Amino acid sequence: MEFDTVLLQPRRAESIAKGWWHDRTINDDLDACVAACPDKLALAAVQVETGAVRRFTYRELAAMADRIAVGLSRLGVGRNDVVAMQLPNWWQFTLTYLACARIGAVLNPLMHIFRERELSFMLKHAQAKVAIVPKVFRGFDHERMIEGLKSSLPNLAHLVVVGGNGANSFENLLSAPQWELEPDAGRILTVDRAGPDDVTQLIYTSGTTGEPKGVMHTANTVMATIIPYAERLRLGSDDVVLMASPMAHQTGFMYGLMMPIMLRASVVLQDVWDPKKAVDVIRTEGVTFTMASTPFLSDLAKSVAEMGTSVPTLKTFLCAGAPIPGPLVKQAREVLGTKIVSAWGMTENGAVTLIKLGDDDELAVNTDGCPLPGVEVKVVEVDGKPMPFGQVGKLLVRACSNFGGYLHRPQLNSTDADGWFDTGDLAFMDERGYIRISGRSKDVIIRGGENIPVFEVEALLYGHPAVAQAAIVAYPDDRLGERACAVVVPKAGQNIDFASMVEFLKSQKIAVQYIPERLIVLDAMPATPSGKIQKFKLRDIVRDDSN
Repeated sequence: MEFDTVLLQPRRAESIAKGWWHDRTINDDLDACVAACPDKLALAAVQVETGAVRRFTYRELAAMADRIAVGLSRLGVGRNDVVAMQLPNWWQFTLTYLACARIGAVLNPLMHIFRERELSFMLKHAQAKVAIVPKVFRGFDHERMIEGLKSSLPNLAHLVVVGGNGANSFENLLSAPQWELEPDAGRILTVDRAGPDDVTQLIYTSGTTGEPKGVMHTANTVMATIIPYAERLRLGSDDVVLMASPMAHQTGFMYGLMMPIMLRASVVLQDVWDPKKAVDVIRTEGVTFTMASTPFLSDLAKSVAEMGTSVPTLKTFLCAGAPIPGPLVKQAREVLGTKIVSAWGMTENGAVTLIKLGDDDELAVNTDGCPLPGVEVKVVEVDGKPMPFGQVGKLLVRACSNFGGYLHRPQLNSTDADGWFDTGDLAFMDERGYIRISGRSKDVIIRGGENIPVFEVEALLYGHPAVAQAAIVAYPDDRLGERACAVVVPKAGQNIDFASMVEFLKSQKIAVQYIPERLIVLDAMPATPSGKIQKFKLRDIVRDDSN
């Protein structure tokens, strides 16, 4: 695969000179952990449904990474080859990324909720050579799904199955044979290790223009956000991180997979969100820090109150993906005894802003924090003129952690000659330099931290035989932040109800989480004189319909 990371070179010299880029990789950090604390717990992976727990010390983690790396090379994977992985938070996720870094391969993490429609595009666009999936997760047969797609994926040479028992199982191909002891292992593990400016992660954003975009990151860009993030939160080697947010998102990948190794800390992975199980894990493992979206915080506080227990080790809960209601911060502080930190970021640049530990709780409720070191933000009018404090405008970011570009779509990079990236979000800034996201100029709904690609779902609805016009808009939800409502005008003489809409969208093989949770049928859409649907009016209709 050829990677067109056109956004990296123009800022390299400044990023190195100012100490924002550290010119090291996860290989360097893992090797340092083995040298300094080989017998320290590195990772504990908890499977909620089975109760199984798999533990690795740093010595064991590095040895297994080497083993899987050589195993991948036996499958023909080498420098700049893409390994796609659709796994939940299992130990195989972490180890496969570390293995890829050992041989210069690129990991393409894929959310386990994706189905044929999303995956057929992503796997083909990424030219994935290997796909690693669970046999079955939460009742869905992922192996069967990928087998059905293989004929349309000319670059996909191997399907590896976690939890399978055939010749293509993860154990048979990668984790059981002692590949690291083979005569050529030393050469394989040293010749093509990833460099700090090599693409290490290819991760797709939800599409707003008809298709997802492949975000390219290097060790330098991801570490440029992880290091100041950890410093602001005062995290170190004594911390134990709980990661229940999917590692196929940047939240889990950067701060649950990479950060603990960089800190020489310990991490506990939880594959299915169960708040009562999370309480047990926090207490048993001595968890000090976690990061997740607002529903996780609400669920955790509720469970602690219901269980009549406590989580005294949990110092900090960083909440991102949706505004945090003031009553929830107050409740969480009282019930959990934990500092609640608000933050904002994107797939393209990781965490951009977050409040400081010494800030008043008011800032967690009313702002999304201030920029990390190496990050600049500004709020501007359409013509680029700065907006006064407190007034809403386009949010631009110039950051050392900005991505290298969208794979094979440089025309969509949204970055000007001075390095300012148009986030597509609307925000305002206060006199203290703290920002507040107030909306999105891009048409995306964020449901429980998961982006719903509105354009794509609308396009599918237009394919329904009874639909003349369709639009998807958000409506507020106390737990998930937002949910999606479909507003439809039926064709003359046709009818559509919620059940038939859901059945139709399921037949299109999209992720279940993308299917709207309400349907409103109108005789006509509110529109401008030119015929453009006025979504702000639709949001009013949906809100009124809820009351």
